[in-house]
Formats: sequence, C-alpha cells, structure tokens
Amino acid sequence: MAITKNAQAVLERRYLIKDENGKPTESVDQLFHRVAEAIAAADSTLDPGADVKATAAEFYEMMTELDFLPNSPTLMNAGRPLGQLSACFVLPVGDSMEEIFDAIKNAALIHKSGGGTGFSFARLRPKGSTVNSTGGVASGPVSFMKVFNAATEAVKQGGTRRGANMGILRVDHPDIMEFITCKNNTKEITNFNISVGITEAFMQAVERGADYDLVDPATKRVTGRLNAKEVFDTIVTSAWQTGEPGIIFLDRLNRDNVVPGCGEIESTNPCGEQPLLPYEACNLGSINLLNHLKKENGAYTVDWDKLAATVRKAVHFLDNVIEVNQYPLPEIDHMTRSTRKIGLGVMGFADMLLYLGVPYNSQEGVELGRRLMAFINTEGHRASELLAEKRGAFPLFSESTFPQDRPIRNATVTTIAPTGTLSIIAGVSSGVEPVFAYAYIRNVMDGTHLIETNQILKERLEQAGIYSDALMHEIVEKGSLAHVDGIPEDIKRVFVCAHDVSPIWHVRMQAAFQDHTDNAVSKTVNFPKSATKEDVAEVYHLAYTLGCKGTTIYRDGSRDEQVLNIGKVNDGKTEAHGEGHIEGDYGHLLPRPRPTVTTGVTEKVKIGCGNLYITVNYDEHGICEVFTNTGRAGGCPSQSEATARLVSVAIRSGMDPKEIIQQMKGIRCPSCLRQPGVPVSSCPDAIAKALEKVMKVTQNGNGTKPPISAAMEKVKQTMSPAEAKLAKFCPECGSKLEHEGGCVTCRNCGYSKCG
Repeated sequence: MAITKNAQAVLERRYLIKDENGKPTESVDQLFHRVAEAIAAADSTLDPGADVKATAAEFYEMMTELDFLPNSPTLMNAGRPLGQLSACFVLPVGDSMEEIFDAIKNAALIHKSGGGTGFSFARLRPKGSTVNSTGGVASGPVSFMKVFNAATEAVKQGGTRRGANMGILRVDHPDIMEFITCKNNTKEITNFNISVGITEAFMQAVERGADYDLVDPATKRVTGRLNAKEVFDTIVTSAWQTGEPGIIFLDRLNRDNVVPGCGEIESTNPCGEQPLLPYEACNLGSINLLNHLKKENGAYTVDWDKLAATVRKAVHFLDNVIEVNQYPLPEIDHMTRSTRKIGLGVMGFADMLLYLGVPYNSQEGVELGRRLMAFINTEGHRASELLAEKRGAFPLFSESTFPQDRPIRNATVTTIAPTGTLSIIAGVSSGVEPVFAYAYIRNVMDGTHLIETNQILKERLEQAGIYSDALMHEIVEKGSLAHVDGIPEDIKRVFVCAHDVSPIWHVRMQAAFQDHTDNAVSKTVNFPKSATKEDVAEVYHLAYTLGCKGTTIYRDGSRDEQVLNIGKVNDGKTEAHGEGHIEGDYGHLLPRPRPTVTTGVTEKVKIGCGNLYITVNYDEHGICEVFTNTGRAGGCPSQSEATARLVSVAIRSGMDPKEIIQQMKGIRCPSCLRQPGVPVSSCPDAIAKALEKVMKVTQNGNGTKPPISAAMEKVKQTMSPAEAKLAKFCPECGSKLEHEGGCVTCRNCGYSKCG
C-alpha cells in the first residue's frame, strides 16, 4: 500500500489502536485487516453460505489500494468494542423540557461514540410565549441551542473525536431573525454549524419582494409577517460577514423523502449533505476517482469498468456496515435498519480533471462531473437491487415511493460528503472541490522552510522542462499559477485552484453532482475577501435556480477564528504605541492585533499524563502567540490553554518573553515528576522551554529577526489569496485550516470541525 508520510502520520495520530500511553499497538496494514474482517463478518448472517474470507480479502484490497475508503468512525471503531461506525445522525427536539433534555442526553451519547448530530429547532415555541404548565415564559430556540452547545463542549473535553452539530430553523419561525444573526459573534454557539430551512414559497416571495407569514409551531397560528427580501438580505449579510448561516431547501429534501409516511425530513448532519428523518443515521464512504483512470495511447481516460466494479463492492461494504454497527440508541438502531440508507460519494475529482486536461471551471468539467455521478448513481442503485434479490429490500420498502416491482436494499445510495481526512489518507483532492493550493511552505523546527508541491503539477512542469524551486516559491507567493510568468497557458488553464474558480462555477459543479445524488452535496463556495454581499446573494439565487438542496459559502478573511482573538480595538478610543502594545481607556495596555500571517513551529513534548503539543508563532516583531493541545491520553487542557492565552496576551502587550520564561521555567507538577523519561517538570515548564527554543530561531543575538528566503518574506508582507484562506489555525496541531466540502479541515493532522 502506497501512502504518503502525511497519511501515515494522520493514521497513527487518529486511527490506530493505542495503549494507555498513547503508543500505537497496530500497524496501518493491521488497521485495514481489522476493518475488512469486521465488515465482511456481516455476510455470515446476511448471505448464508457466503465466503466471508473472500469478502474480507476483497474489502481489504479495495481499501489498501485506496480505491474506496469508508467514513472515519468505521476506520476507527470497526472490530473494536465501541463498534459505532456511523458519522451522522439526526435527533428530534420536541417542545417540552423533557424532550429537549432527552435530545441533549442522546446527543452526548452520540458525540461520545464519535458521531455528529443535526437538529431542527423549529418545533420549539418562540421566545416570550407562555408556558401553560408553569405559567412561565419560553426562552426560545436560540437560548436552548446554547445549552446544547455547552453540553457538546463538555463531551469534547474528554472525547477522542470532537462532536459537531447542525442547527436548523425554518424561515417561517417567529424567532428566525434572532437565529440568523446568532453566530455573528463568532465566540457564541461555537459547536454548531447553522442553516436556515428555506421553503419554495419563501424564495418566490423573495423574488416578488413580498411579505410572508411567521407561524407559531405550538399553536400553528400566524403571529406576524416579515418582508422576504429583507430576511433574505439579512441571511446574505450574516453569511458574508461570518460564513453562516448556510441555507437548505426543505421542500427539496422532502421531495426526495422515499418514506414520507415516516415523517418529514427536518434536518441534516453537520455538513448539510445528509438529510435524515429523526433518529436516522447514515453510513458514508467515498470512491477515489483518481484511481479510476487508465492510460491509452499516451492519454488518460476514465476506466468505467473498474469504476462500476468498485461501486458494486462499495455498496456491499456499506450495507454490511449497517448490519455490524453498534448504534448508540435503540431508536436509531430501529430506524436506521428500517431504511438502510447509505451514502456513497467521491473524492479526487479535481485531481482526475488534471490528468484528463479538463479545467474545473469549464462546461466540459461540469458535464464530466454530471456524467460521472450519473454513472455512479445508476451502478449504485443496480448494486443495491442485486443485494435485495439475496438479502431482501429495506423493511419499509412497501411504504416507499420506489416502484414496487423493483425491490432495492437501501432507501438512499449516494451522497457527496466532505472527505477532508479521507482525502489526506488517499493523497488526493477533497470531495468534489477544486484543488485548494498547488504548493505550500511547511515550517520545520530548525527554522528552514520546505516547499510541498502537488505531484500532478510537478510532473506536468517537469514534462514541460520548467520545474524549479524558484518557480514553486513564486506559486506559493502568488497563491496560484494564474499570474506566474513563464508557465504555458495550457497548463494555467487546467491547473486552477479554489480561488481561480469563480463562485458561479462552484455552484454549477455542485448542481451537476446534485442532479444524480440521492441525498445532497457537501460543498463550500469560496469567495475572495473582496466579494460583495451582492455576489453572495447571486450564489444563493443560483443554487436555488439550479436545483441544489442547500449551499454553504465562505469569504476569505470574513471570520477571525484564530485560537486567540483578543485585543481587537474598534471603539475609536485607542492609540497604538509602537509595535509592542496598544494603549486603551484609562491607560490600560491592550495586546497588539494578531498578525494576519505568521511563521511558527509545533513541538510534541511528553508530559506525565500523555503528550502536549505546543505551537509558538512569530512575525517580524518576534513571538506573538502560543497555544497548546493535549493528546488523547489527557492532561490538563484548560489550564494549559489558559497559560498559553495569558502568555500570548502578555507578549503582544509588550512584555519581554525572557521574563515570562523565567516565571514559568521550573514549575513542578507531580504527574511529570513521577513519570520516568519525562523531559519537563510541568506543562508550564514545557511551554517555557518551547518559547526559549523559538527565541533562538527568531533572534540573531541582537533581537533582530533572522533572514528568511525572499519568497517567504514576500508571503509574509503581502498575503496571497491562498494564504488568506489559510489564516486560521488547527486547534489540535496549530497548522492552518482549509474551508472546503462544507467543513473546515486541517491537511496536516486530519482535524475536522465537522467531527
């Protein structure tokens, strides 16, 4: 199995079984054997007489060849005691205190097991309504979302995979305006993505500039009216400012609800791509399209025969997952087995286009996407029908909208999910997104900077005889190939990155895949920082017009989500004093604003209760921030984070780092002192030593910064579009994050905001 060093690191960090000290006790090869054997075991009950060993070998080969990978919970938990293999769940939230807190409890159990949850809060009565049982006053959906958020935060502190939530409110709920703006403060409700549930009637009212009714969900009475265009503009403004809320089209979700007798689809999983009934779960997996090319007469073409074979095996795999899955709630077990929904998607689409010589932002690219997904959907349904002949249709088939003369095993077959971590393992582009960037600068502890280049581009430039380190530095500096001299136009035309693709082409590509996807398509429409609110509105209208089921946007620089966001001065009463600090009211010192682009290093330090990851970042003025993350084994995450935050505040307020180091160095902790082989006496001591090391890198003995390569210096001075998009840090390893696939992903360690 050929995997990259980065993939190896991600698998070791997140997927391999570890002992109590955090040391892996299985190899990558053993992981895939574990998963293959656990999933193949379902054949013994579903297909009596089946050759389970042969099935396991087939699944093992499909995964180790990186032709197909299941979602992360399956890789993590198959063949292990937890045994929870689903990524996404939807839970109902009823309009009583008992139902609300039952939902919170159930969500905590799901998050503990490694899944993400979606909720519709549309059943909750609006703020200010009378509560008949107590005579009190209802606090409304947004208030209870904060309770859900706090519960998720508590589970995150002890979990191995972070819980994530989707919160949805219907556009005709009386509290809709509060909901739309509830995340304008990006420190609020941080464990939720939010989307407005939009109806066709609302969009028609937007186009007419008409008013529409607000309906109390408890009484079903009209309580007021709002102008649809004004509400739509508020959604656009909030999304332009912070990237949220997204929008989903509820009528379209329910148009494709194959078992309408079981209720309405009210919500999706945290990334918007998996509409589910209450208590449903879905099991996802993705085909690596890059591995389904063949070379004939010197040119690449799609290997349709291999693709069909992989689809059949993947559907078999995912149906087996449903059978061996250990669901966190009996209601979920019953509902999921009743519909047997699976979600087969893709990754590596943009890389496939590169080999085929097709630009992502072209009609040819869009049509290829549509053709590929039509083929996968057709073959997937055919495979599910073949399974039904041997295993029977899903239990609710007789109540479904399917033709009754064609039994099918799975109520849904296809989904385009975000594949951030999976695509790192496979070494390909994520989902159906364009390539984010073709070259990165990776910082190494000794102060050197290494260029990492997309291998497909490297091959193409070498064929053209123009590859060089200097050229790659220029590509890093400018963020894309578009404005780099000396690269032939035919290469520039094909090798477009996310910011070369206009938002309109993002939506057209999403719509092309949606045309042949049972569920929905997870996709981020990326905007440059210069984009206007009108640009965002145009994308929302286009998503509606082209038949998307929802959309998520992100405008560069719209959300300052650094680990630290302190010292922002916006009251006009402050005055900057030098480079070290800002003086505020009453002469108090305020930290200088965090730089947009920094250089930094992350060090792994063994402590008494596991590992501590310390990231120290610096700019042209010296060290500017520190943050920490504890490994899975535990530690004191809140104390370490508090220490790092205070250190960052102090340094950016002008304090000499040497004084901070002197205060923290040598602090003793019993956990560290009792463990042999621990090189530090406490977490503060570890932070102090990391600061000391970085000071040697950032100073030349006279307090000045060291020389940095010309290309890197230009990057620091003038932020490229690619760097702007990356100006956000991973809470686990300190690397910068990417917005794609409707989610936020770290390409370094595999962290995903969506769980």
